[in-house]
Amino acid sequence: GETFYSQNLGRPYLREAISTYLTGLHGRSISADRIATVGSGVSGLMLAMQTVLAPGDRVVAVTPLWPNIVEIPRILGASVARVPLSIANGRWSLDVDRLIAALTPDTRLCIINSPNNPTGWTIEPEALDAVLAHCRKHGIWLLGDDVYERLVHDPALNSAPSLLARAEPGDRVISVNSFSKAWSMTGWRIGWVVAPEAVVTDLTKVIEYNTSCILEPIQRAATVALQQGESEVARLRSHLRRTREVLVDGLRAVPGTVVSEGGGAMYVFFRIEGQPDTIALAKRLVAEAGLGLAPGSAFGAEGDGWLRWCHAVGEARLAQGIERLADFLARG
Repeated sequence: GETFYSQNLGRPYLREAISTYLTGLHGRSISADRIATVGSGVSGLMLAMQTVLAPGDRVVAVTPLWPNIVEIPRILGASVARVPLSIANGRWSLDVDRLIAALTPDTRLCIINSPNNPTGWTIEPEALDAVLAHCRKHGIWLLGDDVYERLVHDPALNSAPSLLARAEPGDRVISVNSFSKAWSMTGWRIGWVVAPEAVVTDLTKVIEYNTSCILEPIQRAATVALQQGESEVARLRSHLRRTREVLVDGLRAVPGTVVSEGGGAMYVFFRIEGQPDTIALAKRLVAEAGLGLAPGSAFGAEGDGWLRWCHAVGEARLAQGIERLADFLARG
């Protein structure tokens, strides 16, 4: 059977399948020569940053953000400057001028996760164009963590605004993606990186020194997901729209909650008035209410006072969780 070593970048049949999928999704030809398959989205982030970063480099990231993304450059000896999102009227937004001002000529890499974990914020096309133009001008690498790109709430959109729909093949643009979210394959541990061909050549070596290759049966499964799984992606998108509505409406009915809304992903970021220490609150919710939520401070200081609730579950379970939260707060 297919139980032996595979190829560092992945089997050609999978890389071609990813190429076909991305070309169709973004309307731009994305060659298989620009694609490396990796053992998960987070592995792709680590491998990509190992390829382009060196100790002492400066990285700029839009935050709050999944902590792994900002810890990887630190592990590699780089410094990370944070550009926080702002919130007004329950909506998160990016001050593009502030981000561009932070992207000084000595910056090596800019990281954008959109749709964003934990807020659901999704970058506007005009903002993405402006950031890409600035990075081109100054030779700054631009990395998109695109694992939630298909999980946009607007049913008229098939994807969030993407660098791959804008970048030229030689641009200093890297896109990291995963089968975990859109195809519900979290345990399969497989993803991909799109980068200029010269970077993919370097990735071959970096992958060899890390994981060598991906198990072949997993590559077969990922290929089937791309070629036959679009109906499952559509089903998940529809489910997440429903559960988001259930969760947002339910939380707003709980006294003392302040709920924000984003354009994508699978999370609702909210806060409870009078509860600034969400680490302590999250621990109490687990112990006293049987409700597990992520404290916002896990995603950086910008998340202080907030909680993240994942709604990628059934509606009945969400309703039960909302009831537990309401009962907990009523007890004081």
